Amino acid sequence: MTQFEIRDQFYLDGQPFKILSGAIQYFRLHPDQWEDTLYNLKALGYNTVETYIPWNLHEPHEGVFEDRGLLDFKAYFDLISRMGLHLIVRPCPYICAEFDFGGLPAWLLNYPGMRYRTYDQGFLAKVAAYYDWLLPQLVPYQFTHGGPILMMQVENEYGSYAEDKDYLRAVAQMMRDRGIDVPLFTSDGTWIEALESGTLIEDDIFVTGNFGSDAPGNTQALQAFFDRHGKQWPLMCTEFWDGWFNRWNEPIVRRDPEDLAHDVKEMMAVGSVNLFLLRGGTNFGFINGCSARKHRDLPQVTSYDFDAPINEWGQPTAKYYAVQRVTHELFPDLPQFEPRSRQARAYGTYPVLGWADLLEVADQLGTGQEVDYPLAMEALGQHYGYTLYRTRVAHHGHPERLKII
Repeated sequence: MTQFEIRDQFYLDGQPFKILSGAIQYFRLHPDQWEDTLYNLKALGYNTVETYIPWNLHEPHEGVFEDRGLLDFKAYFDLISRMGLHLIVRPCPYICAEFDFGGLPAWLLNYPGMRYRTYDQGFLAKVAAYYDWLLPQLVPYQFTHGGPILMMQVENEYGSYAEDKDYLRAVAQMMRDRGIDVPLFTSDGTWIEALESGTLIEDDIFVTGNFGSDAPGNTQALQAFFDRHGKQWPLMCTEFWDGWFNRWNEPIVRRDPEDLAHDVKEMMAVGSVNLFLLRGGTNFGFINGCSARKHRDLPQVTSYDFDAPINEWGQPTAKYYAVQRVTHELFPDLPQFEPRSRQARAYGTYPVLGWADLLEVADQLGTGQEVDYPLAMEALGQHYGYTLYRTRVAHHGHPERLKII
């Protein structure tokens, strides 16, 4: 059985170990593509896979849990294990991930006054109920039970949100109480305010950074934080941003492959790394989130290609080969090989045989409710998509008294 330790370095079965990881999110890919993508991670010379687990997809309605199809994380973890890879899992309540509500389920909005991601007893009770379902299923996949999971994350970039150590400790304790015994960690930006607010370094929970360039500067800041708290820990970037997400009506964000390769090489030289993302994916349905830049809050596009080394449809890009090259330059003894290719093809033109006006067929697409005042869509059980509101104004030609709510 594998042994994994965090001391002055990572140790695997007693030997120094460098985590070379890539983020491959099972819920943004069709399961038929999982194996080829994992194969290409190995071909890169990497040894570990990282993924979030999104609460809102796995508990779409309170007390109703889903783990079939592209949500079958156990099938995904089994495949990772069979392929001889290690795994880092981030099952925290909030995942960000440019995801709708950051991965929090929309039905939480039906609880007035609830304060999310805080030591709010109502919120923690919902997290506990979700963890009662989720975490026992993760227990056998831990390396302590012969599985591939090396570490699990407590919270995601919490230092950019709040400073509530009681909340962080409550989540960590929930994990321990439900059988999670692998090392726990947090990931945050490397500025001191984020690290002091978002970590549990005082509780010996491992600390990692998130950044996408300037590895010397960012790891120096991380090391200074360790020194300040008397920790001799390895340096790791949990989210090394190799691309970026895109918002509607804005130019696609691109990053030069050689620029990325240079920065990744710098990071691999000083510590462990998780490329975020290794493989692009798709925001199926309405799972895309939104983000603010300056004074504009815009939704993400359906594609979550991310300009990743492996693109949305699974094709290795120039970035992939550039990172593969610099990995070999640093670690010439690592096994590498040619990745599998998924070339796009043209499927021809198909005529549109008919169409319907959306508002004309609205009654056939869903059921309505009559209420005195408009309700938020979540109160109607509508967690995604669109809600059509209609009203009738009586007494045409006469003044009406309207209530603004």
